[in-house]
Amino acid sequence: MRQMIARLDDDLHARVKAKAEAEGRSMNEFVVETLKAAVDKEETREEWRKRMLAAGKVIVFEPENPAPGRDELEKMSRGWGTAVSEALDWTRGDW
Repeated sequence: MRQMIARLDDDLHARVKAKAEAEGRSMNEFVVETLKAAVDKEETREEWRKRMLAAGKVIVFEPENPAPGRDELEKMSRGWGTAVSEALDWTRGDW
């Protein structure tokens, strides 16, 4: 069994202690059960997305237009020459 030391401000410590006492448990039991619940909870993809958005770690944008299909891309890229193909061929060398 391992021990963990955490620094809590006085207010949080008092609130944890009061909550544990109100539930008739020791602070250790209360903290261990709370931590278990936090790490055992399975987070859905949507929950993860909402959490990341709220934390500002993910941005979402809606494109102005739908992505072009293959035929449209071929039409758009006519006349571009072989620069892209050559660059791709160069990067496909031996790694």
